[in-house]
Amino acid sequence: MFGLGILLMLASIPVGALPGPGGIFVFAAGLALVLRTSMWAKRRYVRFKRWQPKAGRWADWGLQRRSAKRREELRKERKERHKLEAAAKSPADTQVKAASDVHGD
Repeated sequence: MFGLGILLMLASIPVGALPGPGGIFVFAAGLALVLRTSMWAKRRYVRFKRWQPKAGRWADWGLQRRSAKRREELRKERKERHKLEAAAKSPADTQVKAASDVHGD
C-alpha cells in the first residue's frame, strides 16, 4: 500500500498537467495511503502540522482524519462554552465592577 501511495503521488504530476483538478485528488489519495501505512510519513506530517498549523488543519480536513474531526468538535464546544459564560455574566455585574473601578474600591 505504501508503494501504491508513492506511485499515486508521483502520478499526480502528469495528471496535474491535464485540464481540471484531477492531480489534486490523485495526490490526496496517494498521501492518504502513505500516511496510513508509514510511521515515518506520519511523524513528518505531524512535524509539518506543527510548523504550519493552518495548512495542517486543511490537510486533515481534506484527508477526513478522525483527529481533525475530534479537534473541530472540541473547538466548537469551547466556543459554545465561552458564549454561554459571556451570556451568563449579567449587565449588573459589569456595572458594579465599573462603579467600583471609578470609586477606587
